[in-house]
Amino acid sequence: MPRFPYPVAARVPLFLAPMAGVSEPPFRRLCRRFGADVVVSEFLSSEGLRRGRKSVHDGAYFTQPERPIGIQLYGADPAAMAEAAALVTEHYAPDFVDINFGCPVKKVVRRNGGSGCLKDLELVTRIIREVRAATALPVTVKIRSGWDETMRTPVDIALRCQDAGAQVLTLHPRTRTQMYDGAARWDEIAAVVNALEIPVVGNGDIRTAADAVRMHGETGCAGVMIARGSFGNPWIFRQARALLDGQPLPAAPDPAERFGVALAHARLQLDLQGDDRRTAVEFRKHLGWYTRGLPGAAELRRTLFAVESMAEVERIFQAYLEASAVPA
Repeated sequence: MPRFPYPVAARVPLFLAPMAGVSEPPFRRLCRRFGADVVVSEFLSSEGLRRGRKSVHDGAYFTQPERPIGIQLYGADPAAMAEAAALVTEHYAPDFVDINFGCPVKKVVRRNGGSGCLKDLELVTRIIREVRAATALPVTVKIRSGWDETMRTPVDIALRCQDAGAQVLTLHPRTRTQMYDGAARWDEIAAVVNALEIPVVGNGDIRTAADAVRMHGETGCAGVMIARGSFGNPWIFRQARALLDGQPLPAAPDPAERFGVALAHARLQLDLQGDDRRTAVEFRKHLGWYTRGLPGAAELRRTLFAVESMAEVERIFQAYLEASAVPA
């Protein structure tokens, strides 16, 4: 199996996907603790980085426990992408630079960034080549299967990326126009694995640890990237690692353990952003994810979605556990 150009010990490494508003330093650190082998930053605008926008530069911040980590860039101007790659190499020194050719959201693709680049494969080639020339770090790419069904050519896109100098390729086998509808076509991951010499990471529809094992078995991918399946569920990495290593599936956490992980995540968020209303409001989405599937989850979420400070969260969790312990 092809080797990754940055240090990973696992035979089949598990990746935390780059996700805006989720793949922030606190969640990345938590996922690393639970067994994620590699993490990637939120996608960052090359234009924002080169123009010195603080909010974009803040997104490049990471801590040593998160390594190995990649900083992901997006943009449609090869020169700007190269400048941004050189900048993050010099100032942040991640383990690799990842190029986003997969993001489907309108604000990115309306300027031909993200998956918008897939409409022009010559542009994809130029971006990769110029980024490779601008940094000594490994350069990786994340793609979709194409812009739409008429341009669905994942093997051709992947070969172009490899020929341009990409050292790892991650495929989410949906088109941009699909967004997240329908099923991810894992057979396309298998086809790309068979066509390329560089490591291929599979991404898409990994909701459980068993899905990670099944993707690896069906596609032969060198690594598995987990995105939305990790929401409120960082232990998916621990469970997937056990199954990939032929070990028994670890038990899912009970409510007390789940709340403990949520509070650990909250404390990391407080350390980064401070204890104010904005931190609590931004963290509400995570609270909703951590409480999915619990008895009385709808009412619990209504209470949590009204919190104004992180201190309220611990009290709400404690009240829930005490009420659950009272015999009916």
